[in-house]
Amino acid sequence: MTFETWFKEQHPKIPTQSAAAVLKLAAEGSTVPFIARYRKEQTGNLDEVGIQSALDAKERWDDIVKKKAHILDEIDKQKKLTPELKEKIEATFDLQLLEDIYLPYRQKRKSKAAKAREAGLEPLADWIWNTGHGTEQPQPGQTLELWALTFRVAPTDKHDGVKDAAEAIAGAQDILIERISEKQELRQLVRSAMFERGFMRTEKGEKAEKNSKFDRYFEYQESVKELLEPQNSHRYLAIRRGWMEGELKLSLGGELPADDQTEKDGKKKKASSKAAVDPLEEELLRAFEADACTVPEAPGAAVLAKAAKLALRAHVMMSIDSEVHKALKDVADLAAIKVFADNVRKLLLASPFGPKAVLGIDPGLRTGCKVAAVDDSGKFIAHTVMRLQSESEQKNAKVLLGEVLKNAAIRAIAVGNGTAGRETESFVRSAVKELGLTVPVVMVSESGASVYSASEAAREEFPELDVTVRGAISIARRLQDPLAELVKIDPKSIGVGQYQHDVSPHALKKSLDQAVESCVNAVGVNLNTASYHLLAHVSGIGPGLAKAIVEHRNTKGLFKSRQALLDVPRFSQKAFEQSAGFLRIPDSENPLDNTGVHPERYPALEGLAQKIGKHVRDFIGSGVELVRKARELKDEIGALTFEDVVRELEKPGRDPREEFVAFQFRDDIHEVKDLEPG
Repeated sequence: MTFETWFKEQHPKIPTQSAAAVLKLAAEGSTVPFIARYRKEQTGNLDEVGIQSALDAKERWDDIVKKKAHILDEIDKQKKLTPELKEKIEATFDLQLLEDIYLPYRQKRKSKAAKAREAGLEPLADWIWNTGHGTEQPQPGQTLELWALTFRVAPTDKHDGVKDAAEAIAGAQDILIERISEKQELRQLVRSAMFERGFMRTEKGEKAEKNSKFDRYFEYQESVKELLEPQNSHRYLAIRRGWMEGELKLSLGGELPADDQTEKDGKKKKASSKAAVDPLEEELLRAFEADACTVPEAPGAAVLAKAAKLALRAHVMMSIDSEVHKALKDVADLAAIKVFADNVRKLLLASPFGPKAVLGIDPGLRTGCKVAAVDDSGKFIAHTVMRLQSESEQKNAKVLLGEVLKNAAIRAIAVGNGTAGRETESFVRSAVKELGLTVPVVMVSESGASVYSASEAAREEFPELDVTVRGAISIARRLQDPLAELVKIDPKSIGVGQYQHDVSPHALKKSLDQAVESCVNAVGVNLNTASYHLLAHVSGIGPGLAKAIVEHRNTKGLFKSRQALLDVPRFSQKAFEQSAGFLRIPDSENPLDNTGVHPERYPALEGLAQKIGKHVRDFIGSGVELVRKARELKDEIGALTFEDVVRELEKPGRDPREEFVAFQFRDDIHEVKDLEPG
């Protein structure tokens, strides 16, 4: 099977030629945002989700190919690689099934079965197995006990010896347990049963607390199949957390008889704790016993039956249990991480107030509210403290607020939504009204503000300021431009998910980093004002080049054009290709530098302008109709790219974020008692 065939099975909605184009571009060093924005003709207009799916699929395929090569090599080293086995491995494209095939050949630690083999008991195990399957007949009078006696052996430095028939039979049984538990068909039988008909069962744990938040799971069962649905996976994370905290006991098996009472959704039955027999396990045990022995009257039939039981319960069930939990955790992680990434995306793409002076207030009762003013560029102006605990303090605070608003020409007030945030916002709103001003007062999320204010970046920018003042500055800047401010902190610190500490840290970081990169490039970045943190997330740049850009800007002055990026040390043509379209220069002599039009399209537009006796600046705004009529340009650059170019020329420097609208709570509602029916 080729990657193309496998990919088509895994992602039937994504054309294989589009995936191939994505992989080729990625191999050449292209980023996801660049491919999505500027290579639509090659990918058939795949969005970022489809592009990332293709890249992730290639990663999984490479893992499978690598695993197969490793297995083939290891078995070949053992001189056990038959043509049939090789063909079977090469035809398998499921990592778990590959592990099943490899299991009998895997190098094992010193197991009971290994010790029994060293003691020379494998021939006895073979005899029990063969007579139990009718491929060998016992000699007249040859009982298991008599035959087992012939395997007595004195201890050596490699094994403890075999002193009697009972020890010989026990050792042979250990070998048989391993043999049965490693049969691929039996493992797949249990796997299918547990994934298709298995149930997650929970009951009250030893550390269960009174009024526990997990009490709905004290007698509970739900099918594995349901829990594997992404929309239900949060319940698995809740169950897992309860189990890890000792408040729940957890088991997997068949559906148990249920009490009459059900959950509100009518689907999740409470498991009866009186049930002693697991019907699914009994069914699987019969299958294991039937496979282990086909001749009921065989001398070793009882040994084979016991080996089958132990193989199922002590080996295969435990192994498949781990697989089920891993699958549930993987699905739950993906679902939870998607929610976290979506929440981060919403915060990053929140409407910006814009480049206007803002007053940031970090609420505080005991130590007072920290107040910081920033100008229209986000530059810190001044700070003070506003105390509100007594009437006299509130009176003074009102006067102070009026002076600050006037002196700094403040256009909006941002109040952090932490402790005492509502009370502070209510006071400020009332004070502004009494002062006869029309300055909007906006509640701003301060999640992660403390992380930023204590960070190295904040200390470097404001070494002389207290962390709380830095927090107030960050709150003000968050209102001006949420994206520019929030990229300065680890997205995990924004606190946007209930189970973010339960999921894979690596997968969470990867997803959130992708969300940040996507948002930054979707909005675009002003090359002459962007911070190092913002530039670092631009396609093709990264931390190293971001630092070089800022240093070049500080020493050489503002960039006059996109082309000037190539003067930055270590800024390659590839970096320019990947990043230039996402960087804006509002005051550039070339108006295209303030659009999302990529410099690689400049020659085509300049050629059109020359042909019709115009300048490219004449294409901006209403002049875009001149471009829209140019069919030869559409043929030259492709229909999809042409539409993007027209859209950018029509509204240069456009911001995809929604227009800012100030939100405010009602002034007459502070407590539950203030609510009225209606």
